[in-house]
Amino acid sequence: METTRIILAGIWTAVMLIFLLGDVLRIFAGHVVSGEIAGMEASQLVWIVIATIMLTPILMIVLNLTVSYPAIRWINIVLAIFWILFNIVGMLGGYSGAYDYYLLFVSMIFNGVTIWYAWKWV
Repeated sequence: METTRIILAGIWTAVMLIFLLGDVLRIFAGHVVSGEIAGMEASQLVWIVIATIMLTPILMIVLNLTVSYPAIRWINIVLAIFWILFNIVGMLGGYSGAYDYYLLFVSMIFNGVTIWYAWKWV
């Protein structure tokens, strides 16, 4: 059981790093306009919402090590499904780099593995 917690925390760490890698590559590729999202200036509320969404993988690392079973099992499943759906919508949003689609696809595989580990957790 403890092994599953550590594996799930590790998978969420990998997901977080994939997202960060995508952001870094997007900056270096010149696909970012400071202060804008999709060509529109973003408000502070938008940045808080984005920060909250992006904090979920970090939160999941901590929760996998602290929240009791079976609650953490279902939290993993629900949030991994959320991220798969969120990334599908992101793919439809039209990123400009092939690396974006590749990294989103890889993160969805990791989210699928999260669902699998959480589902088989007994």
